[in-house]
Amino acid sequence: MLHILYFVHDLADPAVRRRVLMLQAGGALVTLAGFRRDDNALAAIHGIEPIELGKTQDAQFAQRVAAVARSAAKLRSALRSVARPDVIIGRNLEMLTLANRAKSVFGGDMPIVYECLDIHRLLLRNDVVGGALRSAERHFGSQAALLITSSPAFVERYFRPRSGLRLPVMLLENKVLALEPAANAVAPVIRPPAAGKPWKIGWFGALRCRKSLTLLDEFSRRTEGRFEIVLRGRPAYSEFDDFDGFVRKAPFMHFAGAYKNPEDLQAIYNDVQFSWAIDFFEEGLNSSWLLPNRLYEGGLYGAVPIAMEGTETARFLASRQIGLTLDAADAAQLAALLGGMDEQRYVAAFDAVASQDRKQWMIDRADCHGLVQRLASLTRANEQIAEIKALPQLHRNRGGLQ
Repeated sequence: MLHILYFVHDLADPAVRRRVLMLQAGGALVTLAGFRRDDNALAAIHGIEPIELGKTQDAQFAQRVAAVARSAAKLRSALRSVARPDVIIGRNLEMLTLANRAKSVFGGDMPIVYECLDIHRLLLRNDVVGGALRSAERHFGSQAALLITSSPAFVERYFRPRSGLRLPVMLLENKVLALEPAANAVAPVIRPPAAGKPWKIGWFGALRCRKSLTLLDEFSRRTEGRFEIVLRGRPAYSEFDDFDGFVRKAPFMHFAGAYKNPEDLQAIYNDVQFSWAIDFFEEGLNSSWLLPNRLYEGGLYGAVPIAMEGTETARFLASRQIGLTLDAADAAQLAALLGGMDEQRYVAAFDAVASQDRKQWMIDRADCHGLVQRLASLTRANEQIAEIKALPQLHRNRGGLQ
C-alpha cells in the first residue's frame, strides 16, 4: 500500500478532507500533517488523527511563514512516530518547504509532489518580495517530481511563463467526490420557484469576496426581492469588516451556515436555481484563473452557473455553451442579465447544464485509483533513476575484481 505523507495549510479546510478521501479511496495510506486556522468538525476524517503543527491565521502571511519556520525546526520530533513514506505531498508553497524538510528527516529519495490550487498574490508581484518568493518556489520546487494544479490557466498564466519550474503537470480539477455508484445515477432535478416565491442564487464554499457580497446585496435590493441570495460555507472573516452584521442588514440575503462536502451538496444545491461562480478576491489574477469548487458542484446538481466575462470560468462555460456570463461587476448589469428571468428561460438554461456529461463534474473511485497510481509511478521512476546511477559504480566494482 502506497504511504503518502500529506502536508496541508489548514486541517479545517473541507477541500483537504476531500483530497484525503480521494487518496484513501484510491488505495493509499495517508498520514496527514499541517496547521489549523479554525475549528471545523465537518472537516474531520474518520480514522485519521492529524499531526497538528500549530495554528495560523488568514491574511497573516508573515505569521504563517514564522509558524512554518518553527515547525521545520521541530519536524523531526513531530514525525518521530511516522513510518517512512513513499511519497510526500506539500499543499501550497509553505507546505512544500516542509515536504522538503521531511524528505531530509527520513533520509530517503522519496518523490515530493507540489500541489498548488491557488496562486498567492505575493508570488505575482513585480518587486523584491515577489522575486524572493518565486526564487523560494523554484528552490523548493526543484526537488519535486510532479506539480498538481486545478486549472489550465494556472499553468498558462503563471507556471510556464513566470514560475521558472519545469515539472510534469497533473491537472486535477475541483470536481465533486462521488465514490458511490449511485451518485452517477442521480439526475439533476429541475426546480423553478413556486408562484410568488423568489429565484435563489447560491454562493457556497469559501466566502472571502467582499465585492461579491456587496454586489449581490445591491442586486437583490434593486430587483426588490425577486432574487434571494443564499450563503453557505466558511466565511473568511478577515476579509470583511463585519460579515455577520452585513448579512443581518441585507433584506434578501441569509447565511445558512457550514455544510459537509460532499455529503450535503445535493440538498443545498437543490435548494437554489443558480450558482454564483464568481470571485473577485484577487481580481485579474488568481480569481480570474481558477475553476472554483462551486462550478463543479452546481453543475453536477443542475444549478445554472453565473460567471464573470474574461475569466477561466467563463471560458469553461462558453466552450460548453452553458451558464450565464456577467459583462461587468455592477448591480445594474446583473439585473439586466437576470432581471427578466422566467420559467421558460430558466428551463432552457437548466437543460443545457443537465445535458452535460456528468463525468466532467465528478471524480469517481476509478479516478481516485488513477491518482494514486500516478503517484505510485513516481516511486518506480525514482527506483529506475537510482538503478541507472548505480550502473557506473557497478561497472567500476566489476572492473576492480577482474
